[in-house]
Amino acid sequence: MTQALAGKRGLIMGVANDRSIAWGIAKAMHEAGAELAFTYQGDAFGKRLEPLAASVDSDFMVDADVTDDASLDTAFARLADRWATIDFVVHAIAFSDKSELTGRFLNTSRANFKNSLDISAYSFIEIARRAHPMMVDNGGTLLTLTYQGSNRVVPNYNIMGVAKAALESATRYLANDLGPEGIRVNAISPGPMKTLAGAAIGGARKTYKHTDLNAPLRSNATLAAVGGTAVYLASDAGACTTGEIIRVDGGYHVLGMPQPDHL
Repeated sequence: MTQALAGKRGLIMGVANDRSIAWGIAKAMHEAGAELAFTYQGDAFGKRLEPLAASVDSDFMVDADVTDDASLDTAFARLADRWATIDFVVHAIAFSDKSELTGRFLNTSRANFKNSLDISAYSFIEIARRAHPMMVDNGGTLLTLTYQGSNRVVPNYNIMGVAKAALESATRYLANDLGPEGIRVNAISPGPMKTLAGAAIGGARKTYKHTDLNAPLRSNATLAAVGGTAVYLASDAGACTTGEIIRVDGGYHVLGMPQPDHL
């Protein structure tokens, strides 16, 4: 996929540090020739992002709070001032109260349910609404990130499983809405990864080890593999792929039980 994104430009949302899935995607897209812009939330994340953005030749960073309509309006207005059109947006944003990512799902609080669904699922709709006018002339790609906890019970994933299920459903509905305008909407579903977000889930280390031992490829997902998948989906090679949940998990999703040695 060398230079598969040459001449394309887009927005990456959700880089927390150099181990973020969003960063793996950004690096791969840069290597494929894309021009990139970034959002962050708050000064602390902005300071972490600045050298990373510079390393992929980007000087466009804007603070954006996905729970604040005015903040999103400002971010996309600034983006439109920079580029009249964009070719892709990567939505890598999710959140839940860490204290509710252990123990029983039964104990999910109303407040955290609303907040988790708002940030992790509804924000994708808000971003699609704002990105869509910048894509109507030439089409484009909207990408988000999900996880198999959306359709199978994963210990401690709790409310995030429900949020990701909503996100996947939103992906399909947005794909149908925006398809006539040539805008493709897809989600990438990596296996467990050692990210800042992944570390918040109770029992994360056991989950990584279990996947490494049992996935058909005997490996967790890598940033490079997820990034390569994003490049494909945003490139002309992905022109007829929309409404999909693309799994990048070493094949773990095909299993009905662990490998014989680990039963």
